[in-house]
Amino acid sequence: MRKLKYYVAMSLDGFIAHEDGSFDGFLFEGEQVSDYLNSLKDFDIVLMGRKTYEVGLKEGKTNPYPMMKSYVFSRTIKEKPDENVEIVSENIIEIVTSLKQETGQDIYLCGGANLATTLFTANLIDEVIIKLNPFLMGSGIPLFSGKIQQTALELTHRKIYESGVVFLYYQVKN
Repeated sequence: MRKLKYYVAMSLDGFIAHEDGSFDGFLFEGEQVSDYLNSLKDFDIVLMGRKTYEVGLKEGKTNPYPMMKSYVFSRTIKEKPDENVEIVSENIIEIVTSLKQETGQDIYLCGGANLATTLFTANLIDEVIIKLNPFLMGSGIPLFSGKIQQTALELTHRKIYESGVVFLYYQVKN
């Protein structure tokens, strides 16, 4: 069975983006970027919420992860901006459950907070991987958008970079 991994950059005060969806302040140079890009080979499916997807779309990227099958979860996007991107507006839990049961590599949940909350509440997220960045955003979009149940996590790996970025790998304990 595939694992669903919520793999996301976060500020030290717990935000994954500014309120407008922008993400200045995160470090985009250094060894941590190479490690992140190299880790993408472990995934063959990526899940994104509408707001996460629209960040790239505003820059003209209709398929930000062309090496993976992309699913965008949105009730408002009606037409596919790219033939290799599936738009999902209903049955989120059923679709993700089905994807996890298929044969293949792991599934990358790259954001956002609303989708992560929905999938975490349904006990579908297996790992949480945080790319902790050394700055305080002050306000913005939190790691999860709503209430989630208290859940124990097990730290399985960590890596500290000279830039001050720390990768934290947690297994969800159910």
